[in-house]
Formats: sequence, structure tokens, C-alpha cells
Amino acid sequence: MTLHFSPELVGEPVIHRLGHQFALITNIRRADVSRDEGWVVLEVEGEADEIERGLRYCEALGVRVDPVEGELAV
Repeated sequence: MTLHFSPELVGEPVIHRLGHQFALITNIRRADVSRDEGWVVLEVEGEADEIERGLRYCEALGVRVDPVEGELAV
């Protein structure tokens, strides 16, 4: 999935919270973050219901969540 962060959310530890508040393992594959905005391609492992809860949490914060298809080249 790709997470898109607004200026208000760039400094928030959203990915850290995903791994601590939910039973998820996260792996950052790519990222581009500046002071004004950012995006992160994130692999997430866990039970389907926990992943769904984590996605809802991100969206409730205002993070745009987009799916990623195919292989990701690092």
C-alpha cells in the first residue's frame, strides 16, 4: 500500500503506531518525505482484520491509502 501524508501528518509517527497499536509487521519499501508532504510504500503483514483496522486508523487520521500492484523494485 502507499500512504500519502499531508503537511500536518508528516511529523506524526503513524507507521510506528501501526506496529504497536495493531498486530502488524511493517516494512518500508520506498519513501519520499519532505517538510510539506510525503508518501511511503509500505508492506504490511498480519491478520486480515488487523490490517483492515490499521487502514481505517490511517484513514481516520487523514492519511490517503492507495493499493500497490505488482512487484516493488527497491
